[in-house]
Amino acid sequence: MLIKEMQDDILRLKKEKDVFILAHSYQAREIIEIADFTGDSYQLSVMAQKAPQKTVMMCGVRFMAETVKILSEDKQVMLANPYAGCPMAEQISVEKVEDFTKNNPGYTVVAYINTTAALKTICDVCVTSSTAVKIVKKIVNDKILFLPDSNLGAYIQSRVPEKEIQLLKGCCPVHAAVGVRDVEAARKQHPNALLLVHPECVPSVVEKADFVGSTSAIMDYAKNSDNKDFIIGTENSIAEHLQYQYPDKNFYPLFKKLICPNMKLTTLVDVWRVLNGQGGEEIRLPHDTIVKARRCIEEMIRLGG
Repeated sequence: MLIKEMQDDILRLKKEKDVFILAHSYQAREIIEIADFTGDSYQLSVMAQKAPQKTVMMCGVRFMAETVKILSEDKQVMLANPYAGCPMAEQISVEKVEDFTKNNPGYTVVAYINTTAALKTICDVCVTSSTAVKIVKKIVNDKILFLPDSNLGAYIQSRVPEKEIQLLKGCCPVHAAVGVRDVEAARKQHPNALLLVHPECVPSVVEKADFVGSTSAIMDYAKNSDNKDFIIGTENSIAEHLQYQYPDKNFYPLFKKLICPNMKLTTLVDVWRVLNGQGGEEIRLPHDTIVKARRCIEEMIRLGG
């Protein structure tokens, strides 16, 4: 079956079966084209809540599908590829956090949305890369434990120096692989380009950026900027999507290895198979887990508003 034929069949099936398809921005172009909504992890969860459909398919990774289920317990949530995990979300255990808080009382535990449902149950507030600085500033307590991404945590610390922020050693292995040499090489090759990077990159790379922001913020910046050339310091699919959207501008990947293997696991065939009842995995979480995990997300909405 040709890609276009499969896309047409997916569009027909999702309408017949009343399925809302979510695609994270890091997904391949052929998946973006058949999705009902594309965005970052939190945007996807919010849209899932608003969708009238009772079945939602996530083209992304497991923690994203879990977050959708946490916010929409009454809906059937399908993960298109059950093997699509997130190393960062799985780096910090519940036991490690409980051990820290037991030995270091008085800390507000702030969880990046890139965490498992189980870890969210013991955190006080959740954040996204776009809301993290704003929310941490609003937290009354000056003692913060931030997890799991130490690079995002270091960025927050640089923007909120008045807080005492403790970090656990976690990171996104894809973003963390980029170094200063890669920045220097890209700058040399594209001297007129602005460097836009995600705060999951290491601090030495973030310091050299012209703009630092979430995936959606990077895309908005490129859209609204009068500049014509950009070096994109996040997953390489973003440079590709931007090139499609704004063909009059030039987008260059910062580093050729900035590719998330877990995001790339999901294929158009996976989506097609789920709609035909032949694949994917339904996300099931205990009610107690959903209730406890939802609290830190609701606090994020309150403080992020």
